[in-house]
Amino acid sequence: MSYWPGFRDIFVTAYTLGAGALGALIGYWIGLPVYLLTGPALLISLATLTGLHFAIAPVVRDFAFILIGISIGAGVDPQAAEAFMRWPIAFLMLAFMLILTLILCRDLLVRVFGFDPRSAVLAASPGHLSYIISLSESMKVDISRVAVVQSVRLLALTLCVPFAALAFGIRIDTAFASSAPLMRVDHAIVLFCLSLVFGLILKRANAPAALLIAAMIVSAVAHLSERAPGVLSPQITHAMFVVMGTLIGTRFSGIHLAALRKTLVAGLSTTLLTVLLAMAAAVPVAYALGLPVAHVLIAFAPGGLETMVVMGVVLGANPGFVAACHVARLLFLTVLVPAVLARAPKDRSLP
Repeated sequence: MSYWPGFRDIFVTAYTLGAGALGALIGYWIGLPVYLLTGPALLISLATLTGLHFAIAPVVRDFAFILIGISIGAGVDPQAAEAFMRWPIAFLMLAFMLILTLILCRDLLVRVFGFDPRSAVLAASPGHLSYIISLSESMKVDISRVAVVQSVRLLALTLCVPFAALAFGIRIDTAFASSAPLMRVDHAIVLFCLSLVFGLILKRANAPAALLIAAMIVSAVAHLSERAPGVLSPQITHAMFVVMGTLIGTRFSGIHLAALRKTLVAGLSTTLLTVLLAMAAAVPVAYALGLPVAHVLIAFAPGGLETMVVMGVVLGANPGFVAACHVARLLFLTVLVPAVLARAPKDRSLP
């Protein structure tokens, strides 16, 4: 789908978002936690696997990312600056966890599920999906198996994190509510324009999730300086959450049910191992920083950056901390994955 959609792309985007809205409504009816995200993600994923085609125009996706970033940045408070001084320990533990995760998941995929070593490295990467797929296309690897494992990880984390939060005793039934005053329309327009310009600059620098991060930074600065107090209308925020959930569901577009059946267990197994390692790393970091374990876990969880930042807001975590950890994760993986790939043999034996 081209960036600026034609008539057919507009039609596809419209019915995709309509299906996502239906998923959110069903999620509300059956009591799914964080139904605005999980409902669309689940419905679109299942529908895609039946052969239906769903897609969202990139310009609509980017529009949603900017609005979500502005909404998240509005939640940054002055206490966040103080926390920055204590975060390096989190980044060190995160780097160690990523190295361990990549090696153990690679070995699991090779020894148990018969992946070739290079495909195993790419499938084992805890995140950076677009980068991983780009690497896969430039190498002689089984792209379909890599894509399935990575897509299963994204969907599983999106669906499981809210239930894990409930297990930790975190209330999320009021996650989408806010008592803050609404932002002025002219302030919102200025923030959007500044976020777009800054986001395009970051995008040219190949920064991950450039538009979302740019909007978060612009909004946070504006709110901390009291230049643009207030929050976006809840209706806007809720709609953008539905777009985000729908985007997650479209990750399975082009993946056939037969390929999913063959690789589903591998995807779930690596996801479980990755989450267990993230939990093991999150506990000491939470103790050292004086943060709730659930908040550090959402910062270390190997889900999509945009999704995990949004989920962190839903769970009441510091959005700056969550975003910083996920950006650091992607930067670490950008260096780590090629380094491990360079050592991977072309046959099925482990190095």
